[in-house]
Amino acid sequence: MEIIRFAELRSEPWRNGGGVTRELASHPQAASAQDGAWDWRVSIAELTKAGDFSPFPGMERVLTVVEGELLLLTVDGEEHPLEKYRPFRFSGEAAANGALPTGDIRNLNVITRTGSFKGFTSIIELSKKRAHPVFEGQLAVLLQGQATVSPGAAPEADDGTDGVPEAAPAAEPEALGRYDAVVGSETRSPEILGRGFLAVVSIDRVLA
Repeated sequence: MEIIRFAELRSEPWRNGGGVTRELASHPQAASAQDGAWDWRVSIAELTKAGDFSPFPGMERVLTVVEGELLLLTVDGEEHPLEKYRPFRFSGEAAANGALPTGDIRNLNVITRTGSFKGFTSIIELSKKRAHPVFEGQLAVLLQGQATVSPGAAPEADDGTDGVPEAAPAAEPEALGRYDAVVGSETRSPEILGRGFLAVVSIDRVLA
């Protein structure tokens, strides 16, 4: 089970000085969060002043405000008021500018290479009674509240005596902090329980 701890991530300032970005994950992994040498990237950005967004030619973006009230995003001259927890998709090639009428905000950004990958962001409310699984190709980010994550059901193991399968012992759940991310798995999908809101990012490969 892989957990990406937000507190351990390196922050990289924007070229225009309008904010900083912390990369949660990318493929292939790049030396810098801003060099664009990846086919997809998931990151959290802090915006502290109005200004232009960096262009990403050949990419598609999904932006979700996760902290703060409102981002006024102008894309190719058209203004879009983006409220908290409402994902918005737009071209990385577009001329984009952000204004902050209610103060600083944080965005969850999913950027994918057009024609190779497609990114999706869903916001769900967590439950203490029903665990939410995180599958392969997904990244789950705790946005608000308190939650724990446990490995999913383990494959049955042979006990080595009479050939009767014996379930592997369950692992202890781990607490998640705000903006910690859980990486999905095909063989043992992590399961998240708690109260609050979770962003589930899915990265799908585009089939030719």
